[in-house]
Amino acid sequence: MAAAAAAAAAPPMIKVVAICGSLRKASTNRGLIRSAIQLCNDGSIGGMQIEYVNISPLPFLNTDLERDGTFPPPVEAFRRKVRGADSFLFASPEYNYSLTGPLKNAIDWASRAPNVWADKPAAIVSSGGGFGGGRSQYHLRQVGVYLDLHFINKPELFVKEFEPPQKFDSEGNLIDPETTERLRNVLLSLQAFTYRLQSKS
Repeated sequence: MAAAAAAAAAPPMIKVVAICGSLRKASTNRGLIRSAIQLCNDGSIGGMQIEYVNISPLPFLNTDLERDGTFPPPVEAFRRKVRGADSFLFASPEYNYSLTGPLKNAIDWASRAPNVWADKPAAIVSSGGGFGGGRSQYHLRQVGVYLDLHFINKPELFVKEFEPPQKFDSEGNLIDPETTERLRNVLLSLQAFTYRLQSKS
């Protein structure tokens, strides 16, 4: 009886779709997503389930590929994943001071009417040299205004991967405990924000 009451009182599981702007297998940005998934799977964060969605099968955006309100099969599958998510985690590397072409392409496909990003919460993390991918994050936030995405503001996570101590191994896996804890705090903020928006809807 008590167990049933506790289960009823527990908040619902949040389904997060994670998208990486890099297509490289050893990308450190994909490593951030793998670490986020691990944090949920090992019990460090309860009530959150993260699914990585690969954007590499998506064709370049071309509205000639749309037929009678339908999209190519890879696009339809991607849009279903986005539509079914409660919130999003973007790992956005910085290319030429901005977000990557593959990520923008995925965003644009899912924004075709009906826009399946709309009115959902999201968080961004990034890894790279210099500013740690920060410029890509700020450009992605600008794009999110039109998409009606609601990004968490704090905490921010820009990982300067070439500064000591070593943050990632040779396969792009996150190995730095401090960065892992910072990532955990981002996920907790996204979780709290998702619950808050759901309670108002």
